[in-house]
Amino acid sequence: MKQGRIIKVISNQYTILDGQQQFIAKPRGKMRKGQTPYVGDWVNYEIIEDSVRIDSVLERKNRLLRPSVCNVDQALIVTSLKDPDFSEHLLNRLIFLVLLCDIEPVICITKSDLVEPEQLEKIQSILDWYRKAGYRMFFSHPGSDDQELRELLSNKISVLCGQSGAGKSSLLNRLDPTFKLHTQQISKALGRGKHTTRHCELHPIGDGLVADTPGFSSLDFSRMDVSRLDHLLFDFQEGIEQGCRFADCIHVDEPDCAIKEGVKNNTINPVLYEDYCQLMKEQKNRKQY
Repeated sequence: MKQGRIIKVISNQYTILDGQQQFIAKPRGKMRKGQTPYVGDWVNYEIIEDSVRIDSVLERKNRLLRPSVCNVDQALIVTSLKDPDFSEHLLNRLIFLVLLCDIEPVICITKSDLVEPEQLEKIQSILDWYRKAGYRMFFSHPGSDDQELRELLSNKISVLCGQSGAGKSSLLNRLDPTFKLHTQQISKALGRGKHTTRHCELHPIGDGLVADTPGFSSLDFSRMDVSRLDHLLFDFQEGIEQGCRFADCIHVDEPDCAIKEGVKNNTINPVLYEDYCQLMKEQKNRKQY
């Protein structure tokens, strides 16, 4: 039995990369229930005459639900500053989602060249919160030097996620012009991007693989265990180490909470904390029903 990684899924056709060779494969009818292959999966496969059949899916280290990509090392959260405008709340929600999938978030800011200096200065002050917390951050726009970003992607499986129109496909085109991925202008009537990517695929960049996927603006946490988010957030680490009065503190309504104290002392991003509390309340309401 041979092994390879799935790098593209279109309908029921799976492209497997094995070394330098690529094969178009289909799952065997005998595959165990629940073993649907996704992009990024390592699979066992065999070649029978002129057809390639996937026999089984190997154990995954993680899975990002939307887009469906497995065994991801890091997620580039592509956030534009204009068309669509910068949204701190969306950035926070994407960070929550990525961390809950056990994937490292990397913030990639696009279209900073389209923002007036006064507005850019204001946004930079917001982004300082993320820098101080320890999130890696990159700026990319037409003409920018993206060498550090290329090096970051080397020897890793990375996924690009973010709002439609944020510039994910354009970013990939800058990192490697051979992609020639089609991009479209923002729909002025809707004020948001049109879907330019029709399927999920891993593209080679240097020694790494990057997924370009359809954009999204709504996030669903209903099937996720958000109770461990406080221990995953970079922003909360100092407070978690200090400890709260109650061992099961969720940092919303409890007294003597180190996280709430951090917000009060201006050492924790207040907007990120606000979004964290909102997510905790949503989770509580779901449990009640």
